[in-house]
Amino acid sequence: MRLGGPVFEAYSDPEAWIAALRDLGYGAAYCPVDSGAPRDLVDAYAHAAEAANIVIAEVGAWSNPLSPDEETRLAAIAKCREQLALADRIGARCCVNIVGSRGQVWDGPHPDNLTDESFDLIVETTRGIIDAVKPTRTFYTLETMPWMYPDSADSYVRLIQAVDRKQFAAHFDPVNLVCSPQRYFATGALIRDFAAKLGPHIRSCHAKDIVLADRLTVHLDETRPGLGNLDYRAYLQELDKLDPDVPLMIEHLPTPEEFALAADHIRSVAAEVGVRL
Repeated sequence: MRLGGPVFEAYSDPEAWIAALRDLGYGAAYCPVDSGAPRDLVDAYAHAAEAANIVIAEVGAWSNPLSPDEETRLAAIAKCREQLALADRIGARCCVNIVGSRGQVWDGPHPDNLTDESFDLIVETTRGIIDAVKPTRTFYTLETMPWMYPDSADSYVRLIQAVDRKQFAAHFDPVNLVCSPQRYFATGALIRDFAAKLGPHIRSCHAKDIVLADRLTVHLDETRPGLGNLDYRAYLQELDKLDPDVPLMIEHLPTPEEFALAADHIRSVAAEVGVRL
C-alpha cells in the first residue's frame, strides 16, 4: 500500500515534484499535469516517478457525463477520454470520475440517479469512453458515491459485469458509501465486504473520515481521518491484502497542516495493526 496526497509546495519540474513528495513521505501521488500538458513533459514526469519509485495513483476526470444538458454531457465525455489517455501515457493506476448526475449539480442527488435507465446509460457511457481511448496500461474507474451508482459493493460488481471491459476497474472511497446510521455504525463490515467482492479490481482509494451529528434527522459530514467513525484498522488491514502498490490518497482537507495530521493518524494506525505504508 502507498500513502499519498496533494503537493502544496510549488514545483516547476519533475525533480522538484519528486523532492516535495519525498519531504511529505509519500509513496503515491496525484497526477501532476493535466491533459493539456506537452507530451514530452508528461513523459518526463512519468520517468521521474518510475525512477523515484513513486506510484501515480489517479488522474481525475471530474465532470458530468450524465448531465441532462447535451452540451455539458458531451464535453464531460470528451474530458473523460482526454484524461484517460493522459493516465495511460503517464502510467497512472487509473483515471477516476464519478458517474455524474441526472440533475444540474454534477455531483448531487437526483430522483433519476439510481434508476435502471441511469444504470444502462452509465454502462453505455463508460464503454464509449474506454473504447474510444483503448488504454493498455491504465484503467477507467468510478468513485463510489452515496446517491449515484456505484453506491455499494454489489452495485459496483454489477457495473463491472455489465460494462464488460478489461480496462474498467474499481475505485474505493468507503466514506462515500456511508449514507445511513446503519452503515455508519458498521464501517468495518462495509469495508470488508467491499474488499472481499472487489479487491482484485481496486486501483486506487481515498482517505478521509465521517462523523454523524446527534441532531435530527440524519446529518453526516466528512472530517479529517481520525476525527470520525471510519474503521481505519479494518481499512488498512484489508488494503494490505491487496496489490502492494494500491494507493491510499488523502483528500478534501483545507490546509497542508490538516493533511499532515491526517497522514500522522493513518501512519499511527498502520503501526498499531502491523501494516507497512
